[in-house]
Amino acid sequence: MGFQTSNSTKRIAQSIFKAKEDSIDAHENSLIQRTTKNFIDNTQTNTTEYDSWVVRYPSALNSFDTLMKAATEKRIIVFLDYDGTLSPIVNDPDRAFMSDEMRATVFEVATYFPTAIISGRSRDKVKDFVKLNNLYYAGSHGMDIMAPSMPVRSSDSKDFDIVRNTNDIEVPFQPAKKFLPAIRELLRKLENEIKEIKGAMVEDNGFCISVHFRQVQEKDYDVLEEKVKSVLENNPQFCSTEGKKVMEIRPSIKWNKGNAVEYFLDTLGLSSCTDILPVYIGDDRTDEDAFKVIQSREQGYPIIVSSVPRETNALYSLRDPSEVLIFLSWLAKWKKASY
Repeated sequence: MGFQTSNSTKRIAQSIFKAKEDSIDAHENSLIQRTTKNFIDNTQTNTTEYDSWVVRYPSALNSFDTLMKAATEKRIIVFLDYDGTLSPIVNDPDRAFMSDEMRATVFEVATYFPTAIISGRSRDKVKDFVKLNNLYYAGSHGMDIMAPSMPVRSSDSKDFDIVRNTNDIEVPFQPAKKFLPAIRELLRKLENEIKEIKGAMVEDNGFCISVHFRQVQEKDYDVLEEKVKSVLENNPQFCSTEGKKVMEIRPSIKWNKGNAVEYFLDTLGLSSCTDILPVYIGDDRTDEDAFKVIQSREQGYPIIVSSVPRETNALYSLRDPSEVLIFLSWLAKWKKASY
């Protein structure tokens, strides 16, 4: 499946790879050594609970050869979360930058496999962070998708309408578009309600709203929660879920990251194929919906990014974005070696 790569993306990629051409292997070896050392150090202090968890959800790095052996003659499709997966979790969400090494690696992966970023961020915002045009983007937990320009058919055989403007340019698929006026009003109310809580931050993510409380003092957590609940009580068309120090508010429609995965597979013409292998890497509770979809297909690898034990629908694990970088690098090299 080919992608159209803009000149600006080519220049970004060329500059990244040119600067790192002689050092990428050395960097990766160094990163592997550091990760291995961290793994050994952490293993010495890890609880039995975490050790048992890793047995249940094996490391995707330790299992890499086995995973790729099963992937022979399969068509891999890559889905990636952003925060906590491609970039570290940081106190200021506006500074969740991915490294140049990660950007170069994601670019390379996307040259070999259809690749999509599915984030809770707005589509424009996550694209601005990633700065690559050779992959697809879904923002607002999949409620704002720029998908391939192809015939689209849903799993129940009903056609989706691909909306185009008068210049025949495709516009995003936005199943919650009718909620936009209500979202704007809800955003205004939330900003007004929590403005007195130090450290609280409301982020406009297009079709959903994030209330960040990573920098809020613990004594203010309950007050913040009550204020958000009071706003939502008068807006029953919205629901709230909690992520990593963030409350996610979105329209109460049956659409999530799992639906976004299904939509991408539909538009790529792969939904009914038996020779595909979706790989989804994510760290958040909202990624669990995508893990469920891949498990239900009984084909593919749902991989959770977590350094602590937790309940999950994933099958494999990676500790942190540094391990995600290694996994994606190995994936690209595996494909390159198969040519």
